[in-house]
Amino acid sequence: MKKRLSSPPQCPDDVDRLQSYPVKLMQHPEEPAHQLLQQINQIIANRPATILMLQDLAKLLGVAFGVDCCLVTVMSEPSTEVTTASWCTEEYLGLPHSDEIFSMEQLLMELHVVQCAAEPLNIEDISTIQKSLEIGCQSLPLPIKAVLAIPTRFRGKNNGVISLINFQPHNWSQSEQQLLKSIESSCAIAVSQVAQSQLIAAQQQHLKKSDQHQSLIKQLTILSRSNLELNQMLQLAIASTAESLQADRGLFIMLKYTDPLFRNRSKKQIPNAKATVVRQWTRDIQSYPSSTSNILDQSFVISDCGLCQRVFTESGKPVVINDYSEQKDILTAAPLFAVEQFPAMLLMPLESQGKVLGFLVLQQAVARTWQSAELNLVEMVCAQVSNAIIQSQTLRQVQNLVDERTAKLQSSLELQAKLHERTRQYVEQLRELNELKDEFLSNMSDRLRYPLTNMLMSIRNLRLPGIAAERQNRYFDILEQECTKEINLINDLLTLQKLESQQATPQFETIDLNTRIQDLAVSFERKLTEKSLSITLDLPEESLRLQTEVESFDRILQELLTNACKYSEHDTIVDLQATHQVNQLVDQVIIKVTNTGRGISSEEATYIFDKFRRGKGRWTPGTGLGLALAKSLVQHLNGTIAVESMQISDSDLSKICFTLTLPQFSDESKLYSESD
Repeated sequence: MKKRLSSPPQCPDDVDRLQSYPVKLMQHPEEPAHQLLQQINQIIANRPATILMLQDLAKLLGVAFGVDCCLVTVMSEPSTEVTTASWCTEEYLGLPHSDEIFSMEQLLMELHVVQCAAEPLNIEDISTIQKSLEIGCQSLPLPIKAVLAIPTRFRGKNNGVISLINFQPHNWSQSEQQLLKSIESSCAIAVSQVAQSQLIAAQQQHLKKSDQHQSLIKQLTILSRSNLELNQMLQLAIASTAESLQADRGLFIMLKYTDPLFRNRSKKQIPNAKATVVRQWTRDIQSYPSSTSNILDQSFVISDCGLCQRVFTESGKPVVINDYSEQKDILTAAPLFAVEQFPAMLLMPLESQGKVLGFLVLQQAVARTWQSAELNLVEMVCAQVSNAIIQSQTLRQVQNLVDERTAKLQSSLELQAKLHERTRQYVEQLRELNELKDEFLSNMSDRLRYPLTNMLMSIRNLRLPGIAAERQNRYFDILEQECTKEINLINDLLTLQKLESQQATPQFETIDLNTRIQDLAVSFERKLTEKSLSITLDLPEESLRLQTEVESFDRILQELLTNACKYSEHDTIVDLQATHQVNQLVDQVIIKVTNTGRGISSEEATYIFDKFRRGKGRWTPGTGLGLALAKSLVQHLNGTIAVESMQISDSDLSKICFTLTLPQFSDESKLYSESD
């Protein structure tokens, strides 16, 4: 590395620093070497071993020898680094393009400095270098006409060069050469101190970088063992690495292979893979176009990027580019790398068991040389990141397996819970069916036992000798009544079975609804009177004609009125209401039978129309088939039936209303519907 330093502008401190120096030491022949050595030793003693010491030394020598320019060059160990301090007279400092002149001058001088410092020079050798420099300067736009140079030696080794330059032709005298040679050893001490100081600074910088690198590796190790999500860990890793190496941009690129058999093929084969940017870091995002500052999730195919292909063709070696524009064999680069903006690039593969998982990319906006220590650091970072990626993938696979097994277990538990619930429901249904069976058998035994008992008692009494004719007739009446009950029970059961099997087809005929209801109400007057009940009819003024099955219609109303008689409180009114309505173009006849009695609970309402089911705590004579038969007959006529119990305020009684809805098929209703 070459460090070029132009003479900084003079400040008051510089003037004070050089006030003790003679303007031209050569004008005083008495002991010139002794006086110059004193000045040099004074600079060495009073100034810190920095580039400022060399600048003071260059000015001292330039003034002492009366030259136009003086260069003091330090050759650091190893000899790859050159540091130059320069001084020039004021008349040339003010010239246009003076900076350019000095930079080219230093470039030329440094090319010969290595030659000068290669071995000790004699006086004769100095004249040879002078001529070669003069010839070399002829092809450059520099005002150099005469050069006197000598290497400085410290402890037997060359450590620098002192160059005196004139911008006019000049023949160097023997005394000037002897004087320069006499002060060489003192100048070598100053150069050595500066070189030593630079070496110490370089070592300190190296130690500092080593500490930073170790800290980075330690930090990444801790991150890889933490519970951070992989993307967060990658973001911290790329940011820390790029900042540590002073890169301008950092990328993490992951590969997705479309050829699953690539892992078993030749390493030098280009795979079919898709590369995607998963993490990025940029030092100053605002200074770059949005197209390059935000490339997250952008992808490219490996076959389209020669830079990435080199990783596979060179067996996983990193791709190191100091300056993309100076590459002899220009490799194609994916557009997202923006090599025009970031010509310096380091592309390090992320590997695991010979498989490339992706790349860590560091880029610089200016050309730079990637040092071996930096490559080692990035390689260690990639090793840590590769381990973290493999761990994350393994944990993800394990987690997916655990989630899958958990889901299956959860599904199994849910299925078992459903089966348990279904079994519980079946057990509950079986229990209810068993209760219904017991209740059915109990009701059936009552319905069969009581009539048969009465019939048996009547038969036995009829066999008694000397029974009166009047009593005989009474017993015959009992036999006839009980036999009729048994026949009606059997007929009801057969009717229910026939209706439930949907074997019967309704035989419709047109009836006068008002007349039919009135006749049924008259037939129930005696039963109502026996219980101190009365009935009120609320019928339309104009008689309705209903097309229905007469026998089924009569039986439905008989069962509803019978139920009202059984469960009505004494001295109450049974209300029977019939209305006609058209709801959503559906012509309907609605009949409501309402009585006052003990309310029906919501639980009882769910099974009130079931066979042999009766309200709990109620016992009245009957088969328990009435409402079940009524509902089956209503469905047989394509109608609906519902029950509603409404509590009477300030009373323990309720209004129980059975609502019967039948479709209206009469011709008049059809005409009404069409006109409506």
